Amino acid sequence: MNEEREIPGGWVIERLGDFVFYQKGKKPKNISKNKDSIYHLPYVNIKAFEQNLIDEYTDGEGCVICDNGDFLMVWDGARSGYIGKAIHGALGSTLVKINFPGIVLDYAYYFLLSKYLQINTKAKGTGIPHVDPSLLWNYKFPIPPLAEQHRIVAKIEELFSSLDKGIESLKTAQEQLKVYRQAVLKLAFEGNDFNEYKLKDVATKIQIGPFGTQLHKEDYVYGGVPIINPMHIQNGKIIANASYSISEQKAMSLQNYLLTEGDVIMGRRGEMSRCGLVGPFEKGWFCGTGSLYVRPKKEVVFPKYLYYLLSNDSIKKYLEIHAGGTTMSNLNLKIVKSIPISLPTLIKQKEIIQLIEKRLSVCDKIEESIATSLQQAESLRQSILKKAFEGKLVPQDPNDEPASALLKRIKAEREKQSSAQRNIKKRKASISTAH
Repeated sequence: MNEEREIPGGWVIERLGDFVFYQKGKKPKNISKNKDSIYHLPYVNIKAFEQNLIDEYTDGEGCVICDNGDFLMVWDGARSGYIGKAIHGALGSTLVKINFPGIVLDYAYYFLLSKYLQINTKAKGTGIPHVDPSLLWNYKFPIPPLAEQHRIVAKIEELFSSLDKGIESLKTAQEQLKVYRQAVLKLAFEGNDFNEYKLKDVATKIQIGPFGTQLHKEDYVYGGVPIINPMHIQNGKIIANASYSISEQKAMSLQNYLLTEGDVIMGRRGEMSRCGLVGPFEKGWFCGTGSLYVRPKKEVVFPKYLYYLLSNDSIKKYLEIHAGGTTMSNLNLKIVKSIPISLPTLIKQKEIIQLIEKRLSVCDKIEESIATSLQQAESLRQSILKKAFEGKLVPQDPNDEPASALLKRIKAEREKQSSAQRNIKKRKASISTAH
């Protein structure tokens, strides 16, 4: 990261921490929820920074002020290293303002953006992660001539615009595939030769995840028995997270919540549409607090058939109505047991499963291709930024004023400001002495 590298003629390189002005924010002494003549200054906390939602104001006493020409970086938390442009206000305690004197604003923004992934993945701290200052401030900041900075920004925005349009098309295709999947399921479960049951009639067990009080802080370990909640069910696949697991000893003491092959696991809090089929690999994993599982009577219903049926939008709509809202906050065992289930014979179920899988296998291949393309798009974005700051994105113009001249003006302006501040301090000191 800190090694010297070749740069085009007319460019200069400065250590980031030596070039920029930066200051960490702090929580104001006085805060109000209401804006008035005294509390008129917006408090720029994370919500204000990321969502542009101002919900607190301050009088400015003891505050760090940020302005429109500054950049803000999230210093603490999971998104440490994330950057954006500032609004005028009092800077929050989890943010840092960074100012690039004399540099084209968007050129500086794209430089920080190019470093986000590295800063975020190399954050310090075992509890709340934070930006590693020794990493950030030691970056080599390449400074091209001012005119070239404008050309670089224009080219980045041109390429990013094309890239964003491609990404938007890919995401639209993803949404269309979701609609197609549901259409396949809806069509598969329509028929006159179905018998009507409730879920409790076709299951040997329906188990809601444990109460939060059954798991304690010391039960959670890294790399133990995976806990499966709705966020771990993605497109029907159950994906473990090594950092979200409990000890084997604790899991054995709560065997009622251990999954076995053929179980259908579902979300019960807000993510009811997430549904997965437990296979041999996931056998023995733990049903989380936000989930429930259904153990089907295999002599009545194939597990895979039940999985597809419970993944159907019609089941989601049923639960939304009976749970009293889309949040599913009131989804309980009584509601789950009463889910209407339409079953044909086992022979017919097998035919339906084959029909569904034949059609959805095409979806799977397309989705895999889209996911690959999205990853490639992100790699291309990083490649564009890398070339930009190596001087390889736009041609150099020998008629441009070299960056060394720009740097001289910046340093002269800094010295002028420093001298003015020193004079102000001297005057204040002399006034204080006189009194």
